[in-house]
Amino acid sequence: MTPTHGGDLLVQVMRDNDVDTAFGVVSVHNLPLVEAVSRELRFVPVRHEAAAVNAADGHSRATGGLGVAITSTGTGAGNAAGAMVEALTAGSRVLHVTGQIDSPFLGQGRGVIHETQDQLGMLTAVSKHADQVRCARTAGTTLRNAVRAALSVPSGPASVEWPIDLQYAAQQVEPCPAEQGAAGPPVDPAAVREAAERIRSARRPLLWVGGGGASAGPQVRELAELLRAGVLTSNSGRGSVPEDHDLVIGNFAANPEAAPLLADADLLISIGTHFRSNETRHYALPLPAGHVQIDVDPDAIGRAYPAEVGVVGTAEEVLPQLIAELSGSAGAEWHWQEEVARTRSAVRAQLRAAIGKYALLCDAIRQALPTESVIARDVTIPSSQWGNRLLEIYAPSTNVFPVGGGIGQGLAHGLGAALGVPQAPTVVLAGDGGLAVHLGELATLAQEQPWLVLVVFNDGGYGVLRNMQDAHAGRRSGVDLFTPDFGRLAEALDIPHALVNRAESFGEVFAKAVAEHGPHVVEVDVTALEPTPSPFVPPVHVPS
Repeated sequence: MTPTHGGDLLVQVMRDNDVDTAFGVVSVHNLPLVEAVSRELRFVPVRHEAAAVNAADGHSRATGGLGVAITSTGTGAGNAAGAMVEALTAGSRVLHVTGQIDSPFLGQGRGVIHETQDQLGMLTAVSKHADQVRCARTAGTTLRNAVRAALSVPSGPASVEWPIDLQYAAQQVEPCPAEQGAAGPPVDPAAVREAAERIRSARRPLLWVGGGGASAGPQVRELAELLRAGVLTSNSGRGSVPEDHDLVIGNFAANPEAAPLLADADLLISIGTHFRSNETRHYALPLPAGHVQIDVDPDAIGRAYPAEVGVVGTAEEVLPQLIAELSGSAGAEWHWQEEVARTRSAVRAQLRAAIGKYALLCDAIRQALPTESVIARDVTIPSSQWGNRLLEIYAPSTNVFPVGGGIGQGLAHGLGAALGVPQAPTVVLAGDGGLAVHLGELATLAQEQPWLVLVVFNDGGYGVLRNMQDAHAGRRSGVDLFTPDFGRLAEALDIPHALVNRAESFGEVFAKAVAEHGPHVVEVDVTALEPTPSPFVPPVHVPS
């Protein structure tokens, strides 16, 4: 063992947990950490602290491992807070290490550079777990506890603030076993038997799979096939069963063509979903009265919709027991599978008709990408209207989007994913308004050179909110923006750029961009394209 400092300790903790990349912004209050990671592993210098956390979040979602972000104290940590909210909402396994002023000056209000009031309180509010390194000898324990918390069920981001004097303090660094997250609550066999009994009596069952079921995809598929049940998903549950499967209806529960199926179903089995407001028409979507709910959070049972039977536990623990109990069951009526197939086709046909020629773009993206490609989507009309539904997803790890609905996070999410999965192309779907939030990350894209195609839908502002104001207010406020010339901007950054102003030409341009195995910007001039037959209005409740 050789005397070293906190940066070497962080490197060892990362190595122990099979992490080779950290994202961050260098500062006087994190220099030892950045220098050590840059020397021994890979440090990706992004342009904004929120992007550091978003990139670590995207890296974690795409790889299934731990994402690491390094930020500075005060303003730097504050900049990261919004992205921490997203990671918390998504349950992402992120370790956020941020600086802090010298420990002797903490809490004195002297005006030390980067000092802020109650930084730990702020981190606690936006993290699953937050702690402070209080002395050099316990720094390793503090870091490893944070990793363990991030990995524990239910997973989520963990923050550690580290005073700069304690970062420079000598450390004894040695390898340790990888951290293992705490398991979920024990599953009650009686609850499983009760759920199985209720399911056996159903003849027209549906599954609704959320993010809590995405990691148990093989078991979800086995249950669906055993019961011949249609599979609805939330946005987070997409890919739990590949969306080209005949039983998968997908993220279409609120589609009007799905209403007859929901009305006719005699049982809903929900797996790890909290029935988010934008996926249930602000909780006005009628669902079957018969409801078996599986969730790791006991407070989620019956919270949004009543549940006849609740089973507390992870999907990975509950589903094998439930399938064993259901062995030999008759499953759904045979005509039910035909009704599921009809609905699967009908919801897609309805959406394709609503988006018009944008269906050509959707088809071209899917055709050009291998199934293992990550599709990262920002909040923009193409994502919200068809990218979150019609653009097929085959594995949860390829489905990256802002669960919390915050705009501007897509490019950083995609950067993290692309660096985590370099063997396949990553595509980012963004709008000009969202891209402008973190425009500086285009420089990170140019710097790191990942295999990433950024598709920018340019309509000169916030199209989602513009449509919402047109539908509800009758006038526009704050939605029409000046946007840069993306071609000249890409040229300044030495990134190839192509402009598309006809839907029919998008496929060839996009396929060429993917084939170049590097960063590429494809700009779609929305104002030149034929408008969609049905303008997209977000499903947000507006009192009449």
